[in-house]
Amino acid sequence: MSTASTERLSRLLAMVPYLLTHQGIPVPEAAQHFGIGEDELVQDLELLFVCGTPGHLPDDLIDARWESGHVYLSNADPIARPSRLAVDEAVALLVGLRTLAEVPGLHDREALEGAMAKLSEATGEAGRAARAVAVDVSDASSAVVLEAARRALREHRRLHLSYLVPSRDERTERDVDPMRLVSVEGRWYLEAWCHRAEGVRLFRVDRVETAEVLDVDGTPPPQARSRDVASDLFRPSPDDLVVTIDLAPQAAWVVDYYPVESVQEAPEDAWEEASLRVRLRTADTHWVQRLLLRLGAGARVVEPAELAGHVREAALAALARYA
Repeated sequence: MSTASTERLSRLLAMVPYLLTHQGIPVPEAAQHFGIGEDELVQDLELLFVCGTPGHLPDDLIDARWESGHVYLSNADPIARPSRLAVDEAVALLVGLRTLAEVPGLHDREALEGAMAKLSEATGEAGRAARAVAVDVSDASSAVVLEAARRALREHRRLHLSYLVPSRDERTERDVDPMRLVSVEGRWYLEAWCHRAEGVRLFRVDRVETAEVLDVDGTPPPQARSRDVASDLFRPSPDDLVVTIDLAPQAAWVVDYYPVESVQEAPEDAWEEASLRVRLRTADTHWVQRLLLRLGAGARVVEPAELAGHVREAALAALARYA
C-alpha cells in the first residue's frame, strides 16, 4: 500500500466517528478540520458511500449526504465503534512503553508515564498482567556503566573508559565525550567522540569494564557527527582486525551484503575454487565465524591463521553433533 493510500485510509477511519458526532457540519469546516481541500473531502465522502459492513446490500453501506453544503452521515455505527485491545495486545503495548521509559535521555518522560497509567487503568486485567512482566534492558555488569554514561550525558562531562577490544583481546584506556546512548538489537551502545582515535566511535556497553566521570567538560567537538545506527552500526575502525577471505563463485554475494574493505580477483596461488579475495575489518570475529560456517565449502580464511583454526574447530564440533 502506498503512503498516500495509507494516509487516506487513516483519515477515513477518523472521519467516520467525527462526522457522526458533528452532523450537519459545513463542508468547508469539515475539510479544514482534516487539513484537506473541499474537493478531496467530497471524494472521501463518495468513497465512504460505497463502504460498509460485509453483505454489500443497501442497508449494509454507509449513508453519506453533502449536497446541501452540510455533511450528514448515518448507518456507520459499527465502523465508528472504537477498537479494543486484546489482552496480549495490551500487554505487549504496555511492556513496550515500560521498556521505552528506560531509554536514557528521554525528554517527555512525564507524558509517557501518563500514557502508561491511563492504558493500565483502561485495560484492567491486561494492565495487571503487564505489571507482572519484568523489563530489564541491561545486565547487572552494565548497570554501573550505563548510570555513569547517563550522568556524563546529563552533566556534559567527559568519561574515562577501560574498554575491551575482543578482536585483539586487549584492554584500552580512552577518554571520550559522550554523544548519546542507543539500544540496537538488545544491546546498549555509547556513541562518543574518542580522544584516542580522534573520531566518533561506538562502544558496546557490555565491553566497558569501568567508566569514570571526569571533572572535565565533555562537550563533543563541532566535527562530531552521529551515525545512522540502523544501517551503519558496524562501520569499520582503524583499530579493527583485518580478515582476508577467499570466496568461491557461489559465495560472491557476500560482497553485496557485508561491509568489505577491498575486493579483487583471487591470485593464482589461492585455493583452487576461489574467484574473489576479500578483505574486511571487524572488532568482533564471532559474526565472521558464523558467516564462514554458513558458507561452508564456499569460503576459506586466508588470514589470520588463528581465525581459520577457530572456524575449523567450530565446524568439527558441529559435525560431531551429527554423530
